[in-house]
Amino acid sequence: MSSEIVVPDLGESIIEATVSRWLKQEGDPVQTGEALVELETDKVNLEVAAQQAGILRSIKHREGEDVKVGEVLGLIDETADGVNGQAATQPVEAAADAAQPVPAKAEERATPMAKRLAQERGLDLASVPHDERVMKKDVERYLDEQKGKAEPAPAVKPTAKVEADQPAPPPARDQAGRETRARMSRRRRTIAQRLVEAQHTAAMLTTFNEIDMSRVMELRQRRQESFQQRHGIKLGFMSFFVKAVVGALKQFPQLNAEIDGEEVVLKHYYDIGMAIGAEEGLVVPVIRNADRLTFAEIEQTINDYVKKSQAGTLSLEELRGGTFSITNGGIFGSLLSTPILNPPQVGILGLHKIEKRPIALNDEVVIRPMMYVALSYDHRIVDGREAVQFLVRVKELIEDPETLLLEG
Repeated sequence: MSSEIVVPDLGESIIEATVSRWLKQEGDPVQTGEALVELETDKVNLEVAAQQAGILRSIKHREGEDVKVGEVLGLIDETADGVNGQAATQPVEAAADAAQPVPAKAEERATPMAKRLAQERGLDLASVPHDERVMKKDVERYLDEQKGKAEPAPAVKPTAKVEADQPAPPPARDQAGRETRARMSRRRRTIAQRLVEAQHTAAMLTTFNEIDMSRVMELRQRRQESFQQRHGIKLGFMSFFVKAVVGALKQFPQLNAEIDGEEVVLKHYYDIGMAIGAEEGLVVPVIRNADRLTFAEIEQTINDYVKKSQAGTLSLEELRGGTFSITNGGIFGSLLSTPILNPPQVGILGLHKIEKRPIALNDEVVIRPMMYVALSYDHRIVDGREAVQFLVRVKELIEDPETLLLEG
């Protein structure tokens, strides 16, 4: 009896994955609960485990292939003959004395290694000479023979006569090795698709402002030691901006909404997405109910997400949803940029590098640590006036952190 290995439910809004790698090969014994194959989605990687013990009899989808939820990835032979007959599926490949043509149903009489190699090369096993069973070496020998037939002997080029007073032409530049190709990861493909869709489906505009970070920086410096001793984590800038965003969203709820058909859905909760640049691509884990969290809880949550993104252990639940997002290009040195919406959200705040600049203050020129901020928004449901006022409110709260603490 055979059991199917199927693509499991991948979570909210995820219907496809890519086969990243097989941890077992055809003919290998497997135990119940043992990981068989790794799938890559646009958000996380996950392993599919065996539901029954037996022999991995066949693989239906190879590495790099896209699969959908419910599709069959492979088959496990659960019968006693299948388990006991493991050795028969991988015999020692002895040299063939006399090669004979393969019968019409050669695939049923080939070793798993031979099948896999033939499938990778697009080869019909019926054309491979063999003894009683098609071995891997039979396929390799046949491929070598065909390659020899296909490659003609190199033509002898006539030697060009070079005049004594004329220099020989320079040799042609070798183009080999100047380019490499690699298949885009599932996450990178999805990021590319979603970014293009965001620009095609939303009427996206961006408004800019600048924030004097003096008072926040002074507050952090003054309270950093006691904060760290009390909570075991540093007081960063992001908790201030999360709190400021929540305060501004309460005043301008259109930016905490989404469009569903012909309806506008206003969210009365504040799940703030925090964009993190992971090695395999951008991820946006969500700080749930940010309005109810303390500064220390926000900083701890962000710190945990950064560690998980680096280790590739973010869960689907941690990446689902979100009502508004924040992205900080300043940590990479960006001075100014235009963030792209994270659909179906209608607002995203972009933070940038803090840089000392001269500004006019009380009719005097002073040097202050300034940060440019950018708000991208969906103009279909957010008017320019609301967007500008939202960003001004964020600026007011950051420049007056005492008010932020009182309102937070």
